Amino acid sequence: MESNTPVDTSDLYRDITGFAHDTPTWLQTVAEVWTEAGLLLFGVLFVVAWWRARRGDPRALAISVLAPLGTAFAYVVSELSKSVVDEERPCRAVAGAAASLVECPPVGDWSFPSNHSTIAGAAAVALVLAWRSLAWLTLPMAVLMAFSRVFVGVHYPHDVAVGLLLGALVAFLVVRVGARPGARVVVAMRGSSTGVVRWFAGPGDAAVRGDAGGAYVSAAPQPGAHQGERTP
Repeated sequence: MESNTPVDTSDLYRDITGFAHDTPTWLQTVAEVWTEAGLLLFGVLFVVAWWRARRGDPRALAISVLAPLGTAFAYVVSELSKSVVDEERPCRAVAGAAASLVECPPVGDWSFPSNHSTIAGAAAVALVLAWRSLAWLTLPMAVLMAFSRVFVGVHYPHDVAVGLLLGALVAFLVVRVGARPGARVVVAMRGSSTGVVRWFAGPGDAAVRGDAGGAYVSAAPQPGAHQGERTP
């Protein structure tokens, strides 16, 4: 019995799951592990991005903190969307498809959109906003994680495509809207009398960074420069 689906990608789902069963066992295992391990790697990158930004300007640190928050908010939006669409999992609904490589989620754990893909899309974009040079890593990570959800048989292709786009959009909006007020909060935290708050916000730097990953512009006077004198 076909469930309530926004679009029909059943044929593509059959093709991908059929291909998955023809791949070597080690590749199937990698796909099964990656579908969860990718989330852990994104978590590690969030921590590294925050630690890296602690010596940056307030806006850079604010963006690094907003990155996981935006990702969490994207997950909430995805989860709420599931309760509206109520799409059955393809591993239960698509006739003639190969068996899923992992256990099919229980009835009521709806398929659209893919939470994993939403988190992956959000994390990838948010990390790029916080650390631009990570784009080569996080964007392919997100796409591979989304594909792995179809590969192991628990999502339709349209579930993961929408999840990626939804996560990317939500994270982008959260980071962009929150960056300026977040920077003001960071400035206040760095002036706090509470040690753990100052530690979390970091010491900042004598340099001023216009954006995460941007060039540094020295805020300190140049040697030999005097007030009113223009340095070369």
